[in-house]
Amino acid sequence: MTRTMQTETNNPVDAVDLEAEFRASNMQEVLDTLDRELIGLQAVKTRIREIAALLLVDRLRRRFALTSETPTLHMCFAGNPGTGKTTVAMRMGEILKRLGYVREGHLVTVTRDDLVGQYIGHTAPKTREVIKKAMGGVLFIDEAYYLYKPENERDYGQESIEILLQVMENNRDDLVVILAGYRDKMDRFFQSNPGMRSRIAHHIDFPDYAPEELLAIARLMLANQNYRFSAEGEQAFAEYLELRMKMEHFANARSVRNALDRARLRQANRLFERRGRPLTRDDLMTLEAEEVLASRVFREGRLDQGRA
Repeated sequence: MTRTMQTETNNPVDAVDLEAEFRASNMQEVLDTLDRELIGLQAVKTRIREIAALLLVDRLRRRFALTSETPTLHMCFAGNPGTGKTTVAMRMGEILKRLGYVREGHLVTVTRDDLVGQYIGHTAPKTREVIKKAMGGVLFIDEAYYLYKPENERDYGQESIEILLQVMENNRDDLVVILAGYRDKMDRFFQSNPGMRSRIAHHIDFPDYAPEELLAIARLMLANQNYRFSAEGEQAFAEYLELRMKMEHFANARSVRNALDRARLRQANRLFERRGRPLTRDDLMTLEAEEVLASRVFREGRLDQGRA
């Protein structure tokens, strides 16, 4: 137990005001930020709110000396790239800190390479060093299934898994581990590692975004950087998304961000090439259709449609 938990347990009270406790935690601020940052994902947001409610009620129970085990909050985030998993993990850390579940609430993001060594005696210190950095917050292991490679007898991933299992059980009042990756690969990982499955309390699916959600994400990303589409530019980007979503290696919001970065590059070059006239604020903010239509996606996507 953390020191905060002990203090609350030793001072039972007659009654508590749940609404006042909710306001005092400033948790609504984090939930509102999550709503602003992430388009759609209603089922994911609902689960996060449910977890936040569980922690708040658990804290109030301790005021009445109603003892129970510390809630297990280790999670699995399953979904394709660019669906908001890292963003949700970051906000989860803030919620955990505000409710006294962890000390710091910071997010440490790692992959197999950060945890598993290449020779005997190398894995344990690497894994423990990562855990030390994450203690008091959230450890986010991306593509966690790569920790387990049964086809390689000399692989050291299992050693890292065993250390993680021990820490997840013994330090669950000051560390939350989130495993993330493709849904089918995470399912196979848990089938091969029942000990890990038993320690994961929350399995949260992150669905792919619909085209209209991706367009809303694009608008939000541009607004955050003081850009916007012209009407024609937005229509062109909607057409871009329709083609890009059918192509390989599409990564939802990540692909949208990359496409906008390239569009901004083309806009800057367009403005530079026409530098003989003064530029207005609107000129500097607006992405036109030509910035979008210059993408190779229009050539390759229409070619693929022609072959179909």
